[in-house]
Amino acid sequence: MKWLLIALACIQLSECLIRVKLFKGKSVRNILSERGLLEDFLKKHPYNPLSKYRGPSQQDSSGSTEPLLNYLDLSYYGTISIGTPPQSFLVVFDTGSSNLWVPSGYCSSPACRDHRKFNPQASSTFRISNKYLAIQYGTGSMTGVLGYDTVRVSNIDITHQEFGLSITEPGSFLYYAEFDGVLGLGYPNLAYGGATTVFENMMSEHLLEQPMFAFYLTRQDGESGSEVVFGGFDPNHYTGNINWVPVTVEEYWQILVDSVKVNGQVVACENGCQAFVDTGTSLIIGPVSPIQRIQHEIGAEAQLYSVLGVNCRNLPTMPYVTFTINGIDYHLSPDQYVLQNNYNGYKYCESGFSTMALSNSEDLWILGDVFIGVYYSIFDRGNNRMGFARAV
Repeated sequence: MKWLLIALACIQLSECLIRVKLFKGKSVRNILSERGLLEDFLKKHPYNPLSKYRGPSQQDSSGSTEPLLNYLDLSYYGTISIGTPPQSFLVVFDTGSSNLWVPSGYCSSPACRDHRKFNPQASSTFRISNKYLAIQYGTGSMTGVLGYDTVRVSNIDITHQEFGLSITEPGSFLYYAEFDGVLGLGYPNLAYGGATTVFENMMSEHLLEQPMFAFYLTRQDGESGSEVVFGGFDPNHYTGNINWVPVTVEEYWQILVDSVKVNGQVVACENGCQAFVDTGTSLIIGPVSPIQRIQHEIGAEAQLYSVLGVNCRNLPTMPYVTFTINGIDYHLSPDQYVLQNNYNGYKYCESGFSTMALSNSEDLWILGDVFIGVYYSIFDRGNNRMGFARAV
């Protein structure tokens, strides 16, 4: 997997607000295409998100449940609808950004032709705004306009929700993306132009039992059961106590990490460091030096396509990696931080850690899906805190 830095440039008239976050760059689909294996892979794993959509969960849980599709343990997508009558889209529920956008009928880029597009003329409740959106990616970009319409997430209808409609999506990144758009679940301070976020509208319209949402991510490719619950959390998906951690900065879901250890030895954050809990990031991202030390300790080596591979046969003897947060140890075993894949009978393993210069801070981390898949994660807006419990 290759990672790209994304600069989100939010433009309204002469104003430009830039936000920075991580997102998966070269997808598995792209890699398979380069290797000449994509056609055969898609025959065995057809991409048809609506046929996989099971509707709201019938489990006994507090809140409204949105099922998520686990794609190769790298990304998790769910189906939403926009407009009257509803038009369906597959979106990333991303805690590392705050805006909702989807492809639109205004767009003729190859990426738009390869994905579902919103048709404004087909919705009786759509209203256009006079604001614009521009997103700059490492390998492409998206520009669009902002409009308002009814958005349905699970069984929740949010009226007059502001969202982006793409006009251009050049480059290969969005063309090969398995999702259509993004639904941001970060704090309003990250939203373009101060736009009201989907979750803010859920709260203001009193559509939630509690002002929180929670993620359960399965970690076996194709395994069903991944979900995000809005308005509560599901006790069937975790064991033991929920450990609560205060949010330190109300933009991303940012928390304080006490330390990072490998086999009990501190390798990072000796005096504490900041971390984002980001469902839109597949791996665990950290500063160069400690990540290199972790890769060395687990025996990760560079392979083709910038992948850091490990010998699958070494899993039983590889060390544990532990994140201590608010005084609680969160252990990750080799089976949990190594991505294990099978293709045509060949098993290969990849490190779940990566590095990138995220800001001027040398101590900034991102706890992505590798961490969230092990620890059920509750995002509590009412108390500005996060809850973690061992996922089951």
